[in-house]
This record gives sequence, C-alpha cells and structure tokens, in this order.
Amino acid sequence: MNGPDRFDAHDGHGEDGDHEETDNARGASGVPDDGGSGAPGGPQGPDGPGRGPGRPPRIPMPRASVEDSGLPLPAPADLGDAAPPPVPPVFEHRVLKALLGAWALAACSAEEATAVEEHLGACGACADEARRLREAVGLLQRPESLDLDPGLRTRVLQTCLERRPPRIPVPDWAAAYDAETARLDALLQDFGDAEWHAPVRLRWFRGDESTSRRTTVAGVIAHLLSVDGLVAVALGLDDPLGDVTSRRPTPASRTEAYWRASHFPPNRAVRAPWREQSHGLVRTVSFTGSGVGRMPVSYGDFELPLHDAMLDRAFECWVHAEDIADAVDYPYDPPSPRHLHRMIDLAARMLPTALAHRRQTGLAAPAHHRHLVAAGEPGRSLRLEIEGSGGGEWLIPLDSPAAKGSADHEVAHVALDGVEFCRLAAGHVPPQEAAAGQVGDREAIRDVLYAAASLSRM
Repeated sequence: MNGPDRFDAHDGHGEDGDHEETDNARGASGVPDDGGSGAPGGPQGPDGPGRGPGRPPRIPMPRASVEDSGLPLPAPADLGDAAPPPVPPVFEHRVLKALLGAWALAACSAEEATAVEEHLGACGACADEARRLREAVGLLQRPESLDLDPGLRTRVLQTCLERRPPRIPVPDWAAAYDAETARLDALLQDFGDAEWHAPVRLRWFRGDESTSRRTTVAGVIAHLLSVDGLVAVALGLDDPLGDVTSRRPTPASRTEAYWRASHFPPNRAVRAPWREQSHGLVRTVSFTGSGVGRMPVSYGDFELPLHDAMLDRAFECWVHAEDIADAVDYPYDPPSPRHLHRMIDLAARMLPTALAHRRQTGLAAPAHHRHLVAAGEPGRSLRLEIEGSGGGEWLIPLDSPAAKGSADHEVAHVALDGVEFCRLAAGHVPPQEAAAGQVGDREAIRDVLYAAASLSRM
C-alpha cells in the first residue's frame, strides 16, 4: 500500500498527522534523500540525523561564547547585585581564650585571628596572656642564625688574654713535679676523715733488706711537705718545719722531727700547706729562669742539682700517691711516658754512684776483672734496657762512677719494664724478685739490681 492511505491505516490520525509524518519521512524539502527511508543511517535533517526542525539534536552542539559572538560584553550592572559580605563568626570567651596559643604561633585561620584580635582589645586578661605567649614564642623561634660567627674564637681568646695574662711557662725539668703534685691533690680532694686516717706503710730498701714505717695518709702528706722543704730552703723560701729542728738535714730526720712536733696526728689540715708549698716551688723556678736548674740542693748525705731534685720530688710524689691509693683501694695510673722517661733517666744516671757506694761499704763484692779507668774513658758496662712507655737503653759503667759506658765493653744485659724498674728504685720490689731478663755477668747484674734498690729512702 502506497501514499496517504498507508499512514491513515497505521496511525489512525487525521490530515494533519498525515502531513507531519510525510514531512518527516521526506526531509525538509519534501524529497527523499539518496539513501531513502530504508537507508541504515536514516534521513538527515538540519539538526542532525533523524531529527527535523524544531526538535532537539540527539548530540548537543557546543555552546557559543559571548566573546566569540562579536557583541559587547555586558556591563557589570547587568550581572545583578553583588553577594553580601560573609558575616564573621561569633566565638565565646572560652573559645577565644583557647585560641590564644594558636594565635601566638600564627596558626589560626583568618576568621579566628580577626576574632581573637578584636577580643584582645576588650579583654585585659586575655591581652596579658597573649603578650606572654608571644614573648615565649620569640624565645623558641629565634630569628638569628645558629651558625657560630667565624671570628668568635679570636674575640674570646683576645678577651681572655686581656683579663688574665698567660701563665709563666714551667721549665721542662719541673713539669713532672707540677703534674704529679696536681694528680695527688686531685686524689685527696674528696677524702673524708676516715680516708685521711687510713693506715699507710712506707717501704724502702736499707742495705740488703727491705724496711718499712707505719703512718697514715695525712702522715704521708706531712712527709712530702717536710722533704719538699729541702728544695724550698735552697730556693730561699720558708722552711715548713719552722722552728722545729731535726738531728740531721736528711729526709728521714726531717720527717720524724715534723711528726714529733705535731701535738696531734696529722689530719686533713696538712693538705693546704703542702699544696701551697708545691705551688710556690713551681712558681719560683718558673720565674727564676733556666739557669737556676744547676743550683745544688742538699739532702744531707748527698747533693743534687735543682733540675734533678725536682725530678726526684716528682718521683717520690708518684710513689707515695700509689701508697695512698692502695690504702684507700683506689686505682692510680703511672706518670705520662714523657715524665716517666725522665724519672727513669735520673735513676739510671744515679746507678754508678750508688754502685760505687755499695762497694765502698762492702755490700757489693769487687768484680774479678774490675779495674779503675780515667774519668770519661770507656770501661766495663751493663746495658740496661727499659721496656714499655717511657723506656729506652742506658749503658751503666761498672768499675768507676766517672767512667763512660761503652757498648764495646758490655759484659751484661738486663731488661725490665719501666714501671717495674721504678718500683725497684723506690724499694717496693725486692731485687731478687724483680722480673728481669738477664744475660751475661751474673755478679754484675746482681750488683746493679741491688744498687737500684738502694736508691730508695723514706
């Protein structure tokens, strides 16, 4: 069936419906498209496929912009009235007070900060609290850099030197005494009454036997004070014994005289005069210069030049500091290697004289091949090898104190640890118990070990 009758039978509409459907089927011009109504794409209209005029397109077209139309932009008045400004929030007093910390740290929002600042103008208590918080924040967040000024060290040193002059340098031969007295004073610093009266046994070697003397920690410091007084007298300083006289000007006699003159056993009060005297000795030798080092210091039975006497006093200070440390069960280290080497060198240089004295008193038998040599000439020698820190080697002349040690005339070799040798020279280790490596003439080795022990005294 063709024509209008087909549409009437299908729709059942009137004439107007027939024309509408016909127009849709034929397109806007009333003529069918090339593909016909049966084409897969359907009829094409001006608004898109399958749509006639007046109907919305199946896919919306892009919206046109005012700028693309060429027309003038609308005036601001045409946009309508502007939105009213937002009403600031209203906070209660307790909320504003709780916000003061965040406000001081600049951690509030704009609305909160405005509300807090308006509140501070009306509330004095919160204003004071806000001021304190802001000051605290300033201390926590310092604006300046934490890097040190490169010139700070120079300025500090210059200021220190202007207020306190540099210390007078201590001679090398007095540095060991300065260090050992300071170490002993540090040990005594925290002693109570019980420690000052702790028993101490002083030990030394007399003849071929060990001997000892019982005293206290305070008594040991009194002993050091008395013997150091020999150096003080040689330098023109006050004698710590004062009006007390001793039978002989020897270290032992002076110590016994000081102990007898004390009405009561020495106590902690003896520390102050001993330390003051040690400071005075170091200060005096530092100001007098290096030439004073050759000044003789009398020990009663013998003399030592001042530079050796100061080493001798440093050695005895260390030895007796160990006695005190043992009495109170406290550890105590040996001197520094540099100072220990000087002490060992002094003992090694004193060995030929001590050996000759023992031979004169019959304590050391003359060697079978002993012969006197002129001063400064080489003679029979013993090589003394000191191991450990501060050690070294020394050639000890055996036949004459004035002879010169010679490797070509070496008859024996003894090896000892440095601290062990010092304790032998202090009379704390018997010669027969010294752990020594021995090679060569046994009689010469025995004489030298006993001569080293004979260097000790109270």
